[in-house]
Amino acid sequence: MGANGDAGTLIIGSAPDSWGVWHADDPVQVHWKVFLDEVAEAGYTWIELGPYGYLPTDPARLSDELAARGLELSAGTVFEHLHRPDSWESVWKQVSDVAGLAKTQGADYVVVIPDMWRDDTTAEVLEPRDLTTEQWDRKTKGMDRLAKAILDEYGMRVVFHPHADSHVDTNEHVGRFLAGTDPDLVTLCLDTGHISYCGGDNLALIRDYPSRIGYVHLKQVDPAVLAKVNAEDLPFGSAVKLGAMCEPPQGIPQMPPVLDALDALGRPLFAIVEQDLYPCAADVPAPIATRTLQYVNSCRLPGK
Repeated sequence: MGANGDAGTLIIGSAPDSWGVWHADDPVQVHWKVFLDEVAEAGYTWIELGPYGYLPTDPARLSDELAARGLELSAGTVFEHLHRPDSWESVWKQVSDVAGLAKTQGADYVVVIPDMWRDDTTAEVLEPRDLTTEQWDRKTKGMDRLAKAILDEYGMRVVFHPHADSHVDTNEHVGRFLAGTDPDLVTLCLDTGHISYCGGDNLALIRDYPSRIGYVHLKQVDPAVLAKVNAEDLPFGSAVKLGAMCEPPQGIPQMPPVLDALDALGRPLFAIVEQDLYPCAADVPAPIATRTLQYVNSCRLPGK
């Protein structure tokens, strides 16, 4: 087992999210050079781009900074609201920035996250929690169009990320989304934490949709915090501040069976460690990231 966890079929990486980075520029976040230094020192060799503008957007500069630390880029992230009319241009503007930069660094994936129906800071309800049949149809057809356009323009694959406080959250909604999208174009970024946060079953999704698991975010949820979130109907941002996403193996889902099920798919698969920590003290993320990589690797040793 290498230090970056590349044994077997899973390729373990990390992301700016695990360093409390949610925005391109924010005084409470660590500087991007600190993130790059610490993620490399923790033993990871693969990272995601994070919010566009957090890492350098000049391709040559970014390439030099990654190479100096032995890091490679797996994916960039965009947000979508394709269930709304006239949404294409605003979504594609993100794609042109994110995919355009990520592709220069050799990344093969664009993680697409649905916009949330309520503000994660203010808890303001922005739209109904549930989509209409017409909106579901608009979203799924829009995702097929987006995935095809990204593949044609950038040669990159779309992996769709179900998310807390979004319209694609529970197993039921994930299943409906998958049924409405082209399996040759759209697969899942299975975020184990978000699925558990929304009351879902990660193992069932892997079992029921093995060919649709295209990418993974490894994350755990603190059951005690989740109980408070559900009881008080708290928004996701407030939940994160309470420590909803916790360091493995302290939460759910249990990591070993999930890792075993993913390994059993028998194909290379990025599994990016994430722990939502926004905001957090500067000295918090690196030790957690180091311990988490060691824990994930230990779960995958022979006999475990």
